[in-house]
Amino acid sequence: MALTNAFVVEKQPYTTSEIIITVNDRASGGPPSQVTVGPRLKVPAILAKLNTRLERLHGFEARGITRVLPSERHPASTMAYTQVFILWFGANISVNNLAVALLGPLVVLRYFMGYWPSKLPTFLNLVLMVGYVTLSFIIAGQMFSAVSGGSLTIAVGIVVVALVCWVVAVFGMKIFHQYERYAVPCTTAIHGRCQRKSFRFAGIPQLLVLFTLIGCAGPYFDTSSQSLGEAPTIAANRLSFLSLCLYVPNSWAAAASDFYVYYPESTPKSRVFLLSLFGLWTSFSFVYLLGIGLATGVTNHASWADANAISTGALIVAGFAPLQGFGLLCSVIVALGVIANSVPGTYSAALGFQVLGRYAKVVPRWVWVTVVIVLQMVMALAGREVLFILFQNFLALMGYWVEFMIVIVALEHVIFRRVKGFDWSRWEDKSYLPVGWAALASFLFGWLGAVLGMYQIWYVGPLAMLSGGADVGVWVGCGFALVTFPPLRWLELTIVGR
Repeated sequence: MALTNAFVVEKQPYTTSEIIITVNDRASGGPPSQVTVGPRLKVPAILAKLNTRLERLHGFEARGITRVLPSERHPASTMAYTQVFILWFGANISVNNLAVALLGPLVVLRYFMGYWPSKLPTFLNLVLMVGYVTLSFIIAGQMFSAVSGGSLTIAVGIVVVALVCWVVAVFGMKIFHQYERYAVPCTTAIHGRCQRKSFRFAGIPQLLVLFTLIGCAGPYFDTSSQSLGEAPTIAANRLSFLSLCLYVPNSWAAAASDFYVYYPESTPKSRVFLLSLFGLWTSFSFVYLLGIGLATGVTNHASWADANAISTGALIVAGFAPLQGFGLLCSVIVALGVIANSVPGTYSAALGFQVLGRYAKVVPRWVWVTVVIVLQMVMALAGREVLFILFQNFLALMGYWVEFMIVIVALEHVIFRRVKGFDWSRWEDKSYLPVGWAALASFLFGWLGAVLGMYQIWYVGPLAMLSGGADVGVWVGCGFALVTFPPLRWLELTIVGR
């Protein structure tokens, strides 16, 4: 929903009276506003004092999940709309998404699933974002190790990328958007002012080195080999691969609104949707096709097969091998590209912690960012040899729930909210928000369909076996949610009235 709180506690640190948080976000440039967080919250004085000092840093974003009022938002512009495309293209043209092809905010959710049921997908989103960023850290570490010829351990690369990601995510969206635009001081999307007209963004180095990879590795791509197996098996494998490719871009659905909160309420929805879709489609299509090309060359190129046996990162470095020293430089640039993909996930996960409860909401966003980074780094370091494979299988499973959520949100928006809309100022008013039992029941029915249709290494559902081994879990689950939500929501409105 909104982006975390620099807070000043108006009463004593361990008071049992009502606590008021004063939001004074230097990154937004807006006036201070107050948010009531409820009684009996204990805020250590040392944390409040440290947070007050940090928010004085230039560009430090203090706001958390508190709503950005219309008066605090900034005027739209051509650069602001362009930033929508840059955000999704620059963040996703990265090596971790290329690895998918080798295999073949959530506060808003309260308006659709209610105050308490919405915490379930919020928790799942935390797991999803932390898992994806952990994979990104591991792949970057693998590439740094491969570039050094093994003299640099994977652990060192993981720590370097994690620290850079932490710095960017702690300061917030301002510094991230500046990174995305690279040498562009025009910050209209966030601050409503622009000094120069230059236009470049951080995705350009990534794009150039990936085109370089196509040039030097392309001759080894095998585009003529035939798929192996019977026709039904081939069709099932293609459907499973399609499902896998959908999980990753769709996983941003649970976090996308976190990055648009400073846009005015009058921003055309269709324009934001189309620019987001175009940014996602172009970036994912590009890296997916490149990843597929690398995968086809493994079977026919011995050095690639040897590199792939070491790690995914080593395979990508092997693709640059014909360029020798320059290829190693390109590999480093590609490895650093995961930062643009990891920062939004880390940022969203930190906000997700605040959604879990009013006690968590009082903790500053930068604290949760630090917790998330430490968790991701520890998991990447501890499981860099084993967890990579486990996460590849586990995160495909975690992608199911996002699709069910999209179905429920779309149905609520189109069928039940088309006329009366939403009162966004009541985002914490439990008497206004839906009870959420209909959405929760449909969400669980979606999981039932997923279990029946999933095809994973550790479990094969009965519908997957009937379909020749295709992973149809997401499609069956979406169908279950699509059929059950409208009547259950109508019943909930009839009985409860909201």
